[in-house]
Amino acid sequence: MSSSALASPVSVGSRTGLGINVSTSFVAAAGILGGAAFIGSIVNPRQAALYVLGAVLGLVLYHAAFGFTSAWRVFIADRRGEGLRAQMVMLAVASALFFPVLASGSLFGQPVTGLVSPAGLSVVVGAFIFGIGMQLGGGCASGVLYTAGGGSTRMLITLAGFIAGSAIGAAHLHWWAALPSLPKISLVEAWGPWTALAAQLAVFAAIAAVTVVLEKRRHGRLIEANPSPRQGLARFLRGPWPLVAGAVALAFLNFATLYLAGRPWGITSAFALWGSKIAAVIGFEPASWPYWSSPARQAELTGSIFNDITSVMDIGLVLGALLAAALAGRFSPVWRIPLRSAAAAVVGGLLLGYGARLAYGCNIGAYFSGIASGSLHGWVWLVAAFLGNVLGTKVRPLFGLEVERVKLTSC
Repeated sequence: MSSSALASPVSVGSRTGLGINVSTSFVAAAGILGGAAFIGSIVNPRQAALYVLGAVLGLVLYHAAFGFTSAWRVFIADRRGEGLRAQMVMLAVASALFFPVLASGSLFGQPVTGLVSPAGLSVVVGAFIFGIGMQLGGGCASGVLYTAGGGSTRMLITLAGFIAGSAIGAAHLHWWAALPSLPKISLVEAWGPWTALAAQLAVFAAIAAVTVVLEKRRHGRLIEANPSPRQGLARFLRGPWPLVAGAVALAFLNFATLYLAGRPWGITSAFALWGSKIAAVIGFEPASWPYWSSPARQAELTGSIFNDITSVMDIGLVLGALLAAALAGRFSPVWRIPLRSAAAAVVGGLLLGYGARLAYGCNIGAYFSGIASGSLHGWVWLVAAFLGNVLGTKVRPLFGLEVERVKLTSC
């Protein structure tokens, strides 16, 4: 990823030093608190709580620099597996929290359901092109939002493509959904919560073990993260956090989402909604698309985005990342973007949006929440998206985008 084109958590921090961006911090905090008060007054307090929860997710993602895209890329290109191992910790903790609750059907008296979708050709194709889009766009669904909130101007281009691609995917989904597919399969229902949990934990451990073996084979050791410039309370408030701390926090915050929303965390359905609303303004008729044919979705399409759980969480996530970047002293957008990098952002965003609709979700809704829900389609998504990332990593240099490697060391 070109540092000149993208205000990433690392590159921005190195340019702006360690001082807090005070004015930006106040703006972000006011947006979070004021937005919560506004949403609570026009919708309900639970919706306001989900908005604040989205902000906390954004802060955690930024402070832990918890990226799915970069973690997969450095493993594919350089066999560094710290990010993948952190993802396995996140999935393990989330599965342990989710499975017993999903089996019972309620959490503290609140009815809850997992994100379980069919596993068919649409998921395979959608996840594969989503994986390519991750590497060209420079982020996944959560990564695009939190780095955009953190000051990445390039990610605003990716986000625009993401929204457009999501709307196009919504318009086409009925065709893809008619292709051969397995039905919705929940491992929790098929095997019971404890057997399913044991099976998933075993796979998580195996994946983590493979990354250790391959990393040591390539580098002779496990590559350690750079030491933090802060400790104690300063590190907690301003970052950077250890990856594993971010992983555990994300698992518990997804569990909180399950309680407040009645289903796990998702991101990209909001992009389809936003894109479809924009399409209606410019003359298209999204209300005629089969995707929006149900009464519930018709109400979403015609109603306020503040009534949509995913929308308010996404907006909160951006503001939470903005607050984190300001606290870390790293909010300093760079407006000059190389043409090839901008082109990759547009193409990547379109692939991300279209792929997410075909695959019934993104790295959050399908991969994280899908696997945490025991959905077979989450595992299919993982394999197909990883293969897409392999191709996307190979294509990145054509657009002038970096593929990070460290110097090999002898054993």
